[in-house]
Amino acid sequence: MRRVLLTLVLIAAQASAFARQQTPAPGQQAPTFRASTLLIVQTVTVKDKKGRPIAGLTAKDFIVTEDGVPQEIAFVEFQKLDAPPLGATELGGQTGVRPGSDQGQTGVRPPSDPRLTPIAPLTQVGETLTAVPLPGDTRYRGKRLIVLYLDLSSLSFFDEGRVFDGVRKYVDASMTAADMVSIFAYQNSRVRMKQDFTDDRDALRKVIADLEQAQLDAEQGIFAIDDFGSAFGEDDATFNMFASDRKLAALQTTVTNLGPLPEMKTLIYFGRLNLGVDNMAQLRATVNAAVRSNVTINPIDTAGLTASAPMGDATRPSPGGVGMFSGTIAQAGVRRSLNAQDSYYALAKDTGGRALFNNNDLSMGITQAAQAVTGYYMLGYYTKNAAKDGKFRRVKVSLNGALSADAELSFRAGYYGAKEWAKFNDFEKDRQLEEALRLEDPITEIPIAMEINYFQVSSAEYFIPISVRMPGSELARPRPAGDTKAIIDMLGEIKDEYGVTMRNARDKLEFKLDSATAAQVARKPIQYETGFTLLPGNYTIKVLARDATTGRIGTFIQSFVVPNLEKEKARLPISTVVMSSQRVVPADALYTVQQKIGATIANPLVHDGLKLIPSVTRTFSAGQPLFIYLEAYEREASAARPVVAFATFFRDGAKVFETTSLQTDQWTPATRAVPIRLFVAAGSLEPGTYDGQITVLDPSTNRAAYWRGAVVIVK
Repeated sequence: MRRVLLTLVLIAAQASAFARQQTPAPGQQAPTFRASTLLIVQTVTVKDKKGRPIAGLTAKDFIVTEDGVPQEIAFVEFQKLDAPPLGATELGGQTGVRPGSDQGQTGVRPPSDPRLTPIAPLTQVGETLTAVPLPGDTRYRGKRLIVLYLDLSSLSFFDEGRVFDGVRKYVDASMTAADMVSIFAYQNSRVRMKQDFTDDRDALRKVIADLEQAQLDAEQGIFAIDDFGSAFGEDDATFNMFASDRKLAALQTTVTNLGPLPEMKTLIYFGRLNLGVDNMAQLRATVNAAVRSNVTINPIDTAGLTASAPMGDATRPSPGGVGMFSGTIAQAGVRRSLNAQDSYYALAKDTGGRALFNNNDLSMGITQAAQAVTGYYMLGYYTKNAAKDGKFRRVKVSLNGALSADAELSFRAGYYGAKEWAKFNDFEKDRQLEEALRLEDPITEIPIAMEINYFQVSSAEYFIPISVRMPGSELARPRPAGDTKAIIDMLGEIKDEYGVTMRNARDKLEFKLDSATAAQVARKPIQYETGFTLLPGNYTIKVLARDATTGRIGTFIQSFVVPNLEKEKARLPISTVVMSSQRVVPADALYTVQQKIGATIANPLVHDGLKLIPSVTRTFSAGQPLFIYLEAYEREASAARPVVAFATFFRDGAKVFETTSLQTDQWTPATRAVPIRLFVAAGSLEPGTYDGQITVLDPSTNRAAYWRGAVVIVK
């Protein structure tokens, strides 16, 4: 990234120098090159007294101020949205029925309809985001982008029916040729994109029908494996501790993923949301993400128009106590209902949308939100306020001269600026880690390397020790005066091939950076050790490391396989091979922080009171000994059987060194593992790159196992 930025700066400098050498033509300005990334995009609706959009305005017709400071407008583009509803008759004359198909069934869309685009592949939030058009792509230009966000996590059976009926009614009768609709669903504390933006009404009907059927199946205890997939950081086991915060965090994920599309997006929120004082921080984060992504949130109260019984309806037992007679129970129910409506209103007001209450026709809310988006201007400027204070920046847009008297403008009141790390509170620091865990574009400010091993502990379980290494020099960077304590926050999550979170961990590495320790930390790598137990399968691990003083983050993502050694019949089953030049006391916190693991799981890397520290990079010094550890497994044996093992090193295809053959009959009855410890004395290998091979033989069964990998020896 730094190299790219430096290249851009050099190009800009050369271009500026060339421009100074050239004499511009009369009335022609020299080109201006910018290196700023603080581009703010504001959507502005300009209407006349009759409510009709005013087109044809340019940058010179607008005045933009931020906290009273005039801003230089970089671009203005008008988005024309003028299309009547498609109507049911345009697709066969019957609502929800296509031409040439049976009543109520879905078939293939007629290829002769020029308005409809092919359905986009179903994609997953956090894995494949909303398709971003390339430069020159006009796919979304002049289109009204509508996002149907279905929060199905807390809806009653009757609410679900109203939601699906309302969405179908909008798609069948009110959707216009200018509308492109995307569908997101929030289920099982996870959000997924079910359909990318499309104007194919058949595709939208199919997605709605599939969601409705999935809800019915879930009520009957039938679950699809696909329902459990999600992006990193979107499940109960991480940091979102409360239901409302989880919902808002998922909503924040959605609007953030919509951010790369510069056009105005209208998100229709179907769900139950009841916010309190504890949710204000997450609410602000969600609203700010929506404003930055140019998304208006339009909540719809799925309960519709209700007439609740004072003591509750037949879905729950009658309450008892004095509250039945004093009216406090009835008042509490009314307060809950009003509080939910206040939550909807807050989301709508702060993002420029509108909320729909007390109406059983939920399609009306979609139609009203869509009709509110008429022709609008996309206006961009580079803010002159570069302070990272996290404060609210109030934006005002007006028109020049006589235009201001005959026009009505609608725009967002402002946005929250970026915030530097030193001013983050504890909640914001946690949110930063959550967002970094969820990003598919990893943050790599701190370089990280990782090694994953596996050792069989039973016929089904495997112990997975994980070693994460980062340069100690990262902690030696300039720090605040008098700060002698360094803390690195570690965060890890393991998902299986279906996207289900299997294990996660959070820990801290603390160091004293006094005069004696600082030099040692700067010269040596910092290594974090943790361990999990897993079943055989395909997994993906994502690990984050953050310097708690500077806020810099490093990310490492790796896929790995835990094989089922029980199926290994032809060859001798063995574990992974660990190589190291370090054996330290397990409590040495300078090198390792051991995550808590089950007391019944013994760490195979600990022997004779010393712990073997895996070399993540497999780079060793010629002046240090090399320790090699692995395990062979004799699951079918009833007693220990000796095995023979040795290590061979090749260079340019020729064998240059081989250890003495080791014959061991040690056996761990609980795991039926034969530990193998090989040793290469210091000075046995000259500096260079080698191909190392480990050979293990079982004479009693005539089976063998081999491992091969690159090893680097340095001076």
